[in-house]
Amino acid sequence: MSLIEARGLSRDFPLPRTSLFERGRTQTALHPTDLVIEAGESIGIIGESGSGKSTLVRLLLGLDRATAGTVTIAGRRVDAAASARSLHWLRRQTGLVFQDPYASLDPRMTAGQIIAEPLWALNIAGDRRARVREVLTQVHLDADMAGRYPHEFSGGQRQRLAIARAIVHRPRILVGDEPLSALDVTVRAQILKLLRELLTAEDLTLLLVSHDIGVVQNLSDTVAVMKDGRIVERGATADVLLAPREDYTRQLLAAIPVIDASNGDAAPA
Repeated sequence: MSLIEARGLSRDFPLPRTSLFERGRTQTALHPTDLVIEAGESIGIIGESGSGKSTLVRLLLGLDRATAGTVTIAGRRVDAAASARSLHWLRRQTGLVFQDPYASLDPRMTAGQIIAEPLWALNIAGDRRARVREVLTQVHLDADMAGRYPHEFSGGQRQRLAIARAIVHRPRILVGDEPLSALDVTVRAQILKLLRELLTAEDLTLLLVSHDIGVVQNLSDTVAVMKDGRIVERGATADVLLAPREDYTRQLLAAIPVIDASNGDAAPA
């Protein structure tokens, strides 16, 4: 059963005029794209900078308005022009983990407040303090750490806090934007193991954007390769990474250094 569907999705951005009489120009960040993600699927999106990865994900999450096309999640149309309150249903469905855990955490808030923030913002009823303690344990942190501030945690622990915040409201979709790239190799392997555990335990659908082929290989069932605002290849992870059909995919894989997230050894793509 499909959970996320994009049909004819595109995004153009206006370019600044170079003269008073010049006609308006646009730059296409995403050409008309179809993408279907099944419930429980883990998909990795790879490509060079400027390939359209971030634009695609922002459109799927209703964080930007498409020039054309539609997005539906769980059968419901995503309207990026709607008010923040009317998009609460979408925010309930999704949890985000960003690249830099320190930059994504408010240093003035305790860990407990940070994790509980989605519960308050989405007006989710229940014992929020108990839920915070539960999810801290789930990401392998001591529940008593809820009173600490971000600067009192290590980099890996801060990313665990970010993951806890992303899953505290029990979303169906977990979105990772380079979630391991700011961590050292040893910590990266630990967080990778945690993410695999959570995907199974919470029955999550994963949408992963990463330059690290090792991470994609370990977390994703399928891979979509993007170039110049288009998906040029998509298939099972093993098929795409080991026997790519497109020349661009082969060039991309050859150019990207890979860190084996399971043991920290560097290896060519």
